[in-house]
Order: sequence, then C-alpha cells, then structure tokens
Amino acid sequence: MITLYHCANARSLRVLWALEELELGYELKMLPFPPRFLARDYLEINPLGTIPFLIDGETRMTESSAICHYLAARENSALAVAPHEPGFGAYLNGLFQGEATLTFPQTVVIRFSRWREDQNKPDVAAEYSRWFKARLRMAEQILAGADYYAADRFTVADISIGYALMLAIALGLDDGFSERLRDYWDRLSSRPAFLRAQVSQAKAGEEQGVPGSFI
Repeated sequence: MITLYHCANARSLRVLWALEELELGYELKMLPFPPRFLARDYLEINPLGTIPFLIDGETRMTESSAICHYLAARENSALAVAPHEPGFGAYLNGLFQGEATLTFPQTVVIRFSRWREDQNKPDVAAEYSRWFKARLRMAEQILAGADYYAADRFTVADISIGYALMLAIALGLDDGFSERLRDYWDRLSSRPAFLRAQVSQAKAGEEQGVPGSFI
C-alpha cells in the first residue's frame, strides 16, 4: 500500500491526483500546514518537514513532480512519455517546469504575503507575482496548437503544470491568464480523477481532524 503525507491543496495534490488517475490504492495521511512547525512528530518521518512524502515499500520520495513520473512509469502508464516517443523532451520539460519555473515564485508570494504577518513584504510578493506571470509565456506557446503539454495526450506533465495554475487562481495571480490557459485549466480540473482527489482530501481531512486548505 502506498502512503502519501499531504496537506490539502498543497503541491502534494499533484501526487494525490496522479494516484487517482492511475487508480492506485493509497493511504492518505493529512497534515496541517506547515507541518514542520505544526506537526513536529512528522520530522521523525521526513526530516525535511516538507510535503509530499511518499512511501512505497522501500521507496521514499519528497519531490512532487518526480513522484508523479515515478508512479506513471512504474505502472507503464500512458500518463508518462517513454524515451522513444515523440514529445519525450517536452514531457520532461513540462514535468519539471510546473514545479521549478512556475510553483517556485508562487511559494515566495505565499511566504511574503500570506503566511506570517511578521514576514509580510508586499514589494517582494509583487515582484514575484510579476515573475510568475512572465513565466506563463512558455505554457502559452506550447499550448497554442495543442490541448495538452506533450505527446498529444494528457500526462503527468499536465498535472505538474495544472497544479501551478490552480495555485495561481487561489492566490489571485490568474488575471494574466489568456483564454487558452483558462480553457486548458478547465479541461484539467473537470477530469474525474482531479475531482476524486478533491473529495479524497476533504474526506480524509475531516476524518483525521485536519480540515481546510493550506492557503
């Protein structure tokens, strides 16, 4: 049984979404955000105190985009793009772009605008908001002639990019979204597996006494 440590709607949602797409069984352990401060016992499991944290037998993983690829490749699923397929490079680029290029500036916005009042720095948050919006240009270009990010099909690269779009909407950074990006997000967020992931985290949070979203 796969175990996933997760905060509601945090980047670990990528992994939960992938698990639902792959229809894999899992145990969901809900944590308050940020767990390194609010769930100190968690540091004994994951010394980084970050989420996600995935346990699959002897495997331990902490990087959301890498976990999504691991799961899809492990299952030999079309949610991953194989090295011999056209679009393999675009797939890998999108997989990591979602985290390193798009989610990174969003986390800075959260840190300096929403998390701790003593760390509020509106100028820093505004600068990284502009940075995020500028970085959407690559996604715009790739999606100009395609419904999905790579290989003419939905893959976990779309989960990686899609989470960044979801977070942008939650943070009010979607004012720069084009109609193309909004249509893309509508396609992703209407997928049954995404909707099941939302239900799963809400149910687990209620049962485990960890309600609400991290933002």
